[in-house]
Amino acid sequence: MPGDGVRARLLYGSTIFSGSLLLFLIQPMVAKAILPWFGGAAGVWASALFFFQAALVAGYGYAWLSTRYLPPRGQAAVHVLLLAVSLAFLPIDPRAAARAAAGAGDPATHILLLLAATVGLPYFLLAAGSPLMQAWFARSAKPAFPYRLFALSNLASLAALLLYPVGIEPLLPVSRQLQGWSWAYAAAAALAGLAAAAAAGRAGGEQTRPHETDGPTRGDRLLWFALAACPSILWMATANTLSQSVAPIPLLWILPLSVYLLSLILCFDREGWYGPKGYRWALPLACVAIAFCAGNYGAGIDVRWTIAIFAAALFVCCMFCHGELALRKPPAAWLPSYYLTLAAGGAAGGLFVAILAPQIFSGFLELPIGVTGCALLAIALLYGVRSRTRLVRLTLFAAAGFVVALRMDSLFSLTRVQARNFYGALRVNDKGDVRILANGAIHHGAEFLAADKERVPTTYYGRDSGVGRAIAGLPAGPRRIGAIGLGAGTLAAYARPGDVYRFYELNPAVIAVARSEFRFLADCRGTVEVVPGDGRLSLERDSGQRFDLLAVDAFSGDAIPVHLLTAEAFRLYLERLKPDGVLALHLTNRYLNLAPEALALAVQAGMQARVVTNPPDPDEDVYESTWLIARPGGLTPAPVARVWTDDYSNLLSVMK
Repeated sequence: MPGDGVRARLLYGSTIFSGSLLLFLIQPMVAKAILPWFGGAAGVWASALFFFQAALVAGYGYAWLSTRYLPPRGQAAVHVLLLAVSLAFLPIDPRAAARAAAGAGDPATHILLLLAATVGLPYFLLAAGSPLMQAWFARSAKPAFPYRLFALSNLASLAALLLYPVGIEPLLPVSRQLQGWSWAYAAAAALAGLAAAAAAGRAGGEQTRPHETDGPTRGDRLLWFALAACPSILWMATANTLSQSVAPIPLLWILPLSVYLLSLILCFDREGWYGPKGYRWALPLACVAIAFCAGNYGAGIDVRWTIAIFAAALFVCCMFCHGELALRKPPAAWLPSYYLTLAAGGAAGGLFVAILAPQIFSGFLELPIGVTGCALLAIALLYGVRSRTRLVRLTLFAAAGFVVALRMDSLFSLTRVQARNFYGALRVNDKGDVRILANGAIHHGAEFLAADKERVPTTYYGRDSGVGRAIAGLPAGPRRIGAIGLGAGTLAAYARPGDVYRFYELNPAVIAVARSEFRFLADCRGTVEVVPGDGRLSLERDSGQRFDLLAVDAFSGDAIPVHLLTAEAFRLYLERLKPDGVLALHLTNRYLNLAPEALALAVQAGMQARVVTNPPDPDEDVYESTWLIARPGGLTPAPVARVWTDDYSNLLSVMK
């Protein structure tokens, strides 16, 4: 009856929409919750997103196996049972487990295990919900409609991503976010149970299975896989590029992911949104735009224009890949298999960006690789190059040009060391009479090569900088200096005989480079101690330490670890200072105005604080820098409205 069809469409549609909404809301929530306990690194986002992509594949695989090998009533029974079991995981809150896992072994591995143990089953069932509901609905609907439910699913995901940075993150602490999500999941699970019961009630007899001879070929599946993997690489690599140079915050992952999802929505809503003819000229322009922005990021181009160009070019590339996928979608009988292949391709892209690339590359090469892959797919699908020989030749030519382009930068910049790991990419260059340590486009230390200038403090640590003045103003006699963030070890240039300089450094590659490529530590006149691990966690464990000065400078590129700028962190800093000690907090940033928030935190902690800015001095290789200098002032901690805490932060409020 027509009424039954409307009710079924409403039931399955609302189940898909609510499940997809929660599916993408939990991603920024959980990643932000565990971020402080893994150093605030951008790699946390990449690892978390790979987990969610892998869980999506698992959910789609379960949906495919269920619809292929179980009768309709069996499918419904198994799904309801799993939904009931998943309620035992509520409320979702991975923070205690994240704190326990911090600093132990490979961070990416611990993040994957942590998420599997805390949010794994609920996320798995939400992921399986969309293909299951579409398959159940397809038994009583015209075959074309289930693919519009796929567009609806992605629309809900996009709505969740846009809602989080605007309507959730600025208003609610993380604990409230996770509690609210847990209650919403329980309601969505009940709705999914009703949909499963409805599917079981409509079940007739044996499960109808498609004939293998009627299905897609191996070549079709490989093409689906490639067309799904390429945009996955592109959006994650774009997000990684932005996050490494600005801040590891939800917004800079949400924007490219939203572009990715928007292309899926348009392409699977109806065929008219994608026209191959227009993309024959748009796609080359997009590839050139991405290459230009990636090559000139941080070179004086306004960040807003850079982000806008990245987003527009990414949209064109994703529309091409997803448009070609939509043109090649199979009949509804093969729907679970099709979605499984798409999810596997997306997860493969995530695996490459989040796990493999940091292990096999010394620089950020995922973005040019993704662009190259997109161009090669276009050569075959848009420009009609069918000959395998020509495709192989073009691939080899593109790969050769790619390698040459990468090596040109190293050749002309006299790169001595290039290293990459979970925490980012480092590069050591010799430029004239100066050796420079860089992370992305940002310099994190420099040392004069001449022997008579070996102890000259440079970059952000010049003698007129806030930290330089603070050290000069310390009492006479041996001094105990603490520093969160090692860099090239430049602060050790200030050491006098009898001083102790204790550095806390998260990134083992930074420690290795500071010891092997720079002389600040080796030539230090005092005693140098280097403590590996997250600075805040290490400082908590060092309960016996009391410093004359504590310098906090743990930036990675222009990205800031937010967990070092919270009320809890400031209380810890105060505990580790002597009664007349000084806190020096580095605030220099191209994109974020951190001074008001840092001043508010100092006031709430009961400290006297001021912001010190110094002009650049090219002769001494000193940069303009901004430091907060704070002292225990004997003040009663003053209440300040909505300062950042471990449970709440909002970087949108401090963007320039």
